[in-house]
Amino acid sequence: MTTLLRPLAITQGDPAGIGPEIIAKAFRDAPDDLQNCFAVGDVATLRRAAQCIERPGEPQLPVALIASPAEAHAVPPRCMPVLQLPGLPGGVPLGVISAEAGRAAAQCVVWAARAALRAEVAGLVTAPLHKESLHAAGVDYPGHTELLQAEAAAHQGVALQDMPVRMMLASDELRTVLVSIHVSLRDALAAVTHENVLQTLHITHAALQRSLGRVPHIAVAGLNPHAGEGGLFGREEIEAIAPAIAAARAQGLHVTGPLAPDTVFMRARHTPAHPGEFDVVLAMYHDQGLIPVKYLGVDKGVNVTLGLPLVRTSPDHGTAFDIAGQGVADASSLIEAVRMARKLSQ
Repeated sequence: MTTLLRPLAITQGDPAGIGPEIIAKAFRDAPDDLQNCFAVGDVATLRRAAQCIERPGEPQLPVALIASPAEAHAVPPRCMPVLQLPGLPGGVPLGVISAEAGRAAAQCVVWAARAALRAEVAGLVTAPLHKESLHAAGVDYPGHTELLQAEAAAHQGVALQDMPVRMMLASDELRTVLVSIHVSLRDALAAVTHENVLQTLHITHAALQRSLGRVPHIAVAGLNPHAGEGGLFGREEIEAIAPAIAAARAQGLHVTGPLAPDTVFMRARHTPAHPGEFDVVLAMYHDQGLIPVKYLGVDKGVNVTLGLPLVRTSPDHGTAFDIAGQGVADASSLIEAVRMARKLSQ
């Protein structure tokens, strides 16, 4: 008897942004990858998205209302299964920041996270949120990562600090993991401590060892130009980063650094002609790590949350309010996020 894989939940994201339409495009254009997946959100919103991607001479993407995740398996290819959550608004204005849209987006994420924590779904793929809409709705988290961290900590009955998480941005050419995530640059610099760097190294090592099936080789970027140049340009490398690397090595991790941040990403980049020297780069703050991956192609990047007791991936872009509803948004990163989530959940 064949055991069916648990389905993946795809949250609709901010209904005023491009999330719903890239979900619709993914179900239309990548039916094999989207098999046994379903959208969590509002049926009217997702039907509007299906209409906006309609092409001349082709039928509109059908939408199937399902009552439970298990029903997703029976939905045929090129049909979008939608699990309707109660109380979600339909037809919110496109491209407009609103509390209503932010609240709806957060509800979808919370439902999917709890379903994953109960093992009802294999994982979740999250379409983009708009942080200002979340704030307007009174959601006290700056983004998906922090919201999911809070849900996981509550589920396991532990304090938030006992559920440490990190963001990894990954493509077929480069992976980066961040010591800090959505904080000001001033706060990010203060977060470069021995404890935070060492904790990030352990989270990265554990996650990649599971997915790669071997011990990963981790490169650590310095914080300062030239990785501090022996203390000439700052002492964070000497006082925090290098000691954390030494401790990680003593505990059996394969770590190199601190390395000059202006060259380490090039050394780690993997191409068919030139395999990278490292499996992943540990970056000291958000933009240091994300700019290199996004420069190589936003359509290929996938955001993965490490450290959670569930699988969560997301496309590497935002809500793109300026093009919402035009049917021109690229679904490639969302499709890659689905592929990554399926791989991680197996």
